[in-house]
Amino acid sequence: MREAGFYQKLGRGEVTCFLCAHRCKVKPGKRGLCGVRENRDGTLYSLVYGRLVSASVDPIEKKPLFHYLPGTTSYSIATMGCNFRCLFCQNYAISQPPREGGGIAGSEVAPREVVAEAERAGCASIAYTYVEPTIFMEYALDVAALARGRGLGNVFVSNGYMTGEAVSALAPVLDAANVDLKAFRDKFYRDNCGAKLAPVLDTLDALKRLGVWLEVTTLVIPGLNDDPGELAELASFLVSLGPETPWHVSAFHPTYRMTDRPPTPAATLLKAREIGLAAGLRHVYVGNVRGAGGENTACHRCGATLIERAGYAIRKTGLTGASCVDCGETMDGRFNAGPGPEIRSPKGERP
Repeated sequence: MREAGFYQKLGRGEVTCFLCAHRCKVKPGKRGLCGVRENRDGTLYSLVYGRLVSASVDPIEKKPLFHYLPGTTSYSIATMGCNFRCLFCQNYAISQPPREGGGIAGSEVAPREVVAEAERAGCASIAYTYVEPTIFMEYALDVAALARGRGLGNVFVSNGYMTGEAVSALAPVLDAANVDLKAFRDKFYRDNCGAKLAPVLDTLDALKRLGVWLEVTTLVIPGLNDDPGELAELASFLVSLGPETPWHVSAFHPTYRMTDRPPTPAATLLKAREIGLAAGLRHVYVGNVRGAGGENTACHRCGATLIERAGYAIRKTGLTGASCVDCGETMDGRFNAGPGPEIRSPKGERP
C-alpha cells in the first residue's frame, strides 16, 4: 500500500478523493468506485501502487497512436482496477474484479525497474494502458518522472475521466495520450459506463491546451452510438480541439456483458470516416477490422501517402524525416520523446 495523493480529509474520518471525476466521498473502511483506493482510519491508500498485473512490449500503433513516434515500441504496463464499468470492456478480467469485490493481483515492481525494462527492450516510450491508468496515478507519475529523465516518452491510454487537478499534475510528464470518446451522448455514458460525458470533454480540452499530443478513439457500437448525426457532432467537437487531432473509429466485437449486439460492419466505420473528414478532421482511421482500408496517413496538404499500414506493421513511404517528399509539408504529430515543442508546419502554423 501507499498513501494516495489527490484526496482531502474530512470530519469523522471521511475523505474526498479528487483523482477522477467521480470525486468519491469515502467512509472509513470503504473504497472508492474504482475499488483500489481505500480509506483506512481517515487516510486514503492506493492498493495498487507498484502492483503490475501486465507488462509487455507493444507497437505504439497498438495504443492506437499513429502520429507519435510512428514505428517505435512502447513498454506497456497496467495494474488492476478501473473507474468505469463499461459493459463492453475487453480487459474486464483485470479492470473489473476490484469493483466487484474481487482480489487485487499483481507483482511488486519498483518504478526504476519499469524504466530499466523499457530501456532493455529498446522501447521509445512507456504506455500506461490496458485498464484506466488514472487509478494508479501515483505510480504512473513516479515512473513517468524517471522515464522522462532517461529520455523516454510517456503515453496514457485513457477514458479521460480525470479531474483538472489530476490533468495538471500529469501533463508536465506526459507526451501523448489516446483518449476514448465513447459516444457524444450523456445517456450512453450513464447507461453503459457508469459515468458522464462532460468530464471527458473537459479532459480532452485540457490535455490539448496543456500541449499533450492527443489522439481520440471511438468504439462504434451498432444501435448505440453509430447514428450519423451523433458522429458528426462528435467529429465537430474534435475539430474544435484542432483539425490535426487524429480520430480512430474502431469496430465493436461482442464481449463481457454486451453480447446482444453484432460486430460493427466495415461499411459503418467507413461512413464514420467520411463524416469525420467532411467535418474537417485531417486524419480519420478505421481500426479493429481487417481489410476495410482507412489505415494509411496522408499529407494534409497534397494528399500523398506518408505512411502505409497493415495492422501494426508500417512503411514510411512518403516521408523524409517528418516531411512529405512531394510537397515538404510537415506531418502532423510528435517525433521526439520527452519535452519539446510540437512539430510545426513550414508556415509556422500549428499542425
